Amino acid sequence: MIEARVDFTAMIGHTPLVRLRRASEATGCEIFGKAEWLNPGGSIKDRTALGLLSDAEARGLIRRGGTIVEGTAGNTGIGLALLGASRGYPSIIVMPNSQSAEKVEALRLTGAEVRLVPPAKFADPAHYVHFAQALAEEANARDPGSAWFANQFDNTANRDFHAATTAVEIWDQTGGAVDGFVCSAGTGGTLAGVAVELKARKPGVRIALADPTGSALANFVNHGELLAEGNSITEGIGSSRVTANLQDAKVDVAYSIPDTESVPLLHQLLAIEGMGLGGSSGVNIAGAIRLAQELGPGHVVVTVLADAGARYAKKLFNPAFLHAKEIPVPEWLERAFAP
Repeated sequence: MIEARVDFTAMIGHTPLVRLRRASEATGCEIFGKAEWLNPGGSIKDRTALGLLSDAEARGLIRRGGTIVEGTAGNTGIGLALLGASRGYPSIIVMPNSQSAEKVEALRLTGAEVRLVPPAKFADPAHYVHFAQALAEEANARDPGSAWFANQFDNTANRDFHAATTAVEIWDQTGGAVDGFVCSAGTGGTLAGVAVELKARKPGVRIALADPTGSALANFVNHGELLAEGNSITEGIGSSRVTANLQDAKVDVAYSIPDTESVPLLHQLLAIEGMGLGGSSGVNIAGAIRLAQELGPGHVVVTVLADAGARYAKKLFNPAFLHAKEIPVPEWLERAFAP
């Protein structure tokens, strides 16, 4: 008998948990990462893309051959473009030109039409999300129903899909023993979706936001005010606003994580445990360590390993760039790039 996945969609999700050895040993807890970089498009955003598109198809919001339009920092665009190609939908992806060159190249390799725009505040009509929405509206004005704006930030099909899949997988993989879950938020879909489902099954589970400095969300969770301080080289997470997905999320506490804490954890993870991951995973691991320390030894904490480090190599693993940002560089990385 032939065993095979039927298509691209069938390869999304059901990722394994991996024990983070050094973090577990340092805290006396069992800390696990959900290996989302193993999704076919290379990130957790494949789940988001599948949830959004499946919902749109079910509600008749996209017609056969219609164009997917989205504004994204990169990974959701990659997931949507690949998923769209597998289902016969072309894609137009709008992305800030401040994102990593590797991620832009990965997006172009999907066959999507990529529009790069200057970074802008969300209130500015030139912000990449508004730019994408305007493109879809213009297309539909010319040809009604020809384009669908995915709207990952404020389309709560995102959150609902993570509740139905990511959270359930975590529950099943830990046998219900999970005591805490922590991750960062960009759209907020993963954090809010996992939180609502885990708390429905285990009300005492502790849910935490790991937020990069420069984002206003940690202060909002802890103090009720959107206030940001500092900055971060991490892409795709953090926000100056509360999205529809994150609205009323069941989050107990938030940690503001500086690059000097998160990036060394990524270097350590690669050198000692053989996993090369992106910046948000470093923020998530830092948050998991803080949550484990708060809970005390003997607890089970789960976080998200969102994507691979190769999409950010010129930043996260570039000694010259890291020195310029005053982020510690390990000796092995210095040697690897020595002239």
